[in-house]
Amino acid sequence: MDIRRHIATEFHTALTTGDRDRLRAILDPEVSWTLPGDNAVSGRVDGADAVLERAALIASYGVDFALEHILVSAEHVALGLHNTARRGDRVLDEHLATVCRIGGGRIVEIETFLSDEPGMNAFFAA
Repeated sequence: MDIRRHIATEFHTALTTGDRDRLRAILDPEVSWTLPGDNAVSGRVDGADAVLERAALIASYGVDFALEHILVSAEHVALGLHNTARRGDRVLDEHLATVCRIGGGRIVEIETFLSDEPGMNAFFAA
């Protein structure tokens, strides 16, 4: 398995299992993660610890991270995900792409693209 697919698989597995050590192993210490929107999980965070906290926060909402596709470019990888969850009367049902830019065999930048930003804002509202 090439490094791009390995990183994508490890990223997804770490998200679904909450394995912080597994996720940390593929993150550059200076990694950043940017999510669009105006909610509890949106914006940019910098550093591996902040990325780990964001992943834990998203998972704490009971999100199911269904992996639909691993997409590779010449150097980087994207995960095509279908995220679903229910929290009271709030429902999350969204397709997204999480793009991981790779440098030195680790993720140096994560950027997430959403299919339904208003839906995500409503679900993750404080």
